[in-house]
Amino acid sequence: MKERRNIKRRNVSYYMPVLDDDTLVLVGHMTDISPKGFRVDCKRAIPSGKDFRLRVDMTGAVADKPYLTVVARSRWSRVDPTDPFVFNVGFEIVSMSSQDTEIFQRILTKYGTQ
Repeated sequence: MKERRNIKRRNVSYYMPVLDDDTLVLVGHMTDISPKGFRVDCKRAIPSGKDFRLRVDMTGAVADKPYLTVVARSRWSRVDPTDPFVFNVGFEIVSMSSQDTEIFQRILTKYGTQ
């Protein structure tokens, strides 16, 4: 598949849990990040084109609150190339509060490795 992304993703050096904000059920862990979205490693496939309200748990090193919330759309889901029991799922950010946008940018800067 041809890469259509304009902005380079960065691996996340801190494995952040991502939960469904309504149920608090673990969706997976964030493994890479870009200004417009992120990838989550999940234990199940997630259908493409669906909007989710997600909660990203984080450390006090990037914010004075324990998590941020984001509405994100699943863009793709595929089996991890090295672990057939894990699905890599790409999410595009649809919306988040201005405060959480600032925190997300700090996560990108602090934990996003080249």
